[in-house]
Amino acid sequence: MMDASALDLSRIQFAVTVSFHIMFPALSIGLASFLAVLEGCYLYTGKPHYKELCLYWSKIFAVGFGMGVVSGVVMAYQFGTNWAGFSRFAGPITGPLLTYEVMTAFFLEAGFLGVMLFGWDKVGRKAHFAATVLVAVGTLISTFWILSSNSWMQTPQGFIVQNGHVVPVDWLAVIFNPSFPYRLAHMTMAAFIVAALIVAATGGWHLLHGRRDPEVKTMYSMALWLLLVLAPVQAFVGDQHGLNTRRYQPAKIAAIEGLWETEKGGTALNLIGFPDMNAEQTRYAIQIPHLGSLILTHSWNGEIRGLKEFPKEDRPNSSLIFWTFRIMAGLGVLMILTAIVGALLRRGGKLFEFRPYQWFTVLMGPAGIVSLIAGWITTEAGRQPWVVYGVLRTRDAVSPVTSQSAGVSLLIFVMVYCLVFGTGIYYILKLIRTGPGQAGERAAAPVAPEPSEASGRRPLAAVE
Repeated sequence: MMDASALDLSRIQFAVTVSFHIMFPALSIGLASFLAVLEGCYLYTGKPHYKELCLYWSKIFAVGFGMGVVSGVVMAYQFGTNWAGFSRFAGPITGPLLTYEVMTAFFLEAGFLGVMLFGWDKVGRKAHFAATVLVAVGTLISTFWILSSNSWMQTPQGFIVQNGHVVPVDWLAVIFNPSFPYRLAHMTMAAFIVAALIVAATGGWHLLHGRRDPEVKTMYSMALWLLLVLAPVQAFVGDQHGLNTRRYQPAKIAAIEGLWETEKGGTALNLIGFPDMNAEQTRYAIQIPHLGSLILTHSWNGEIRGLKEFPKEDRPNSSLIFWTFRIMAGLGVLMILTAIVGALLRRGGKLFEFRPYQWFTVLMGPAGIVSLIAGWITTEAGRQPWVVYGVLRTRDAVSPVTSQSAGVSLLIFVMVYCLVFGTGIYYILKLIRTGPGQAGERAAAPVAPEPSEASGRRPLAAVE
């Protein structure tokens, strides 16, 4: 019999690894498309500061991409070491989906990544631009397959269960399961927003330190334009995702809202509060009448099922996801506010001179990553106690390991991840602090690059 503590430790271990991992693919997805846009602008205008920005951000992209690949491989191994029950049961579906991701996306990224990073002086401009675009397309294809697999675990469709494992009967239903379109759009825009906030924070930092060259002003302006477009759209997509979740995972919605009773004639929204799973109530709740119905059903008197309508063993942990959702939503509101204030300052001609706003964009730099992690915690913890919703319980998916072995491996993972990825994050911050070079200095450089300049194009040679 599996120890309950071993199950908890295995869940914590996977949560640690996925939390470290998700930061880097999100950054890579956003930066890859940003690099493609920058290089396209360089080819169209011939302005050297676009190329300088490509060279600079490609270094940060390379570091993030490498760490994302390493952490992703470790997660794949954990399916066999800690979650053998899940692999045996769901492998006929999740295995092919992850294989498609490797065959169509990872090979594409790996095949053209070297050309993108080191091919500026070795291939033609159009060929190099094509390589950059293909890397960006590869990151989006990877997002497609990963989100399809994860969404199937949230809203499984297109299968039957035979001999203790799933058998796919309709691959289109498997891939395009009910939550997939909403989650794909939500995650893709989240990745772009993560990159936009980091680029804006980098530009804000260098503006605060007196730089007004085209590189800094261009990346700052482009990031805020993207945020102005995507932040409100993300709120709309999140709303549609919420409606879909209410239909297919009503217990998750009840837990997110800290709602215990099914309120007739309109549901109030708990702005803040402290859900108590044992007492089956949300303590010290501050409520707004009918607002829950307006948000979650788009009607004044819409009815939302309370947690008490679900068996105790089927209830997600409301104490956790109540707050992670509010962290995500609250930071989303701040992102919209950041974009609107930036647009007003731009209109008044003060975007590059108003220091309080520049400080605010610097402070908002990590907000995308924090919001992303909070959103994933809400999604994954809200699916509990199911690993495949309504089909396979988490306790039945874990490997027959002891609590001692799970605890030791968890400790090793935490130590190694904090050391390795902490170092990687520190290095990215050093690159951000260094900033892009001056376009004028590039133009004055000799045609044949000096050894120091050539080495400066390698991702690990930009910081002493």
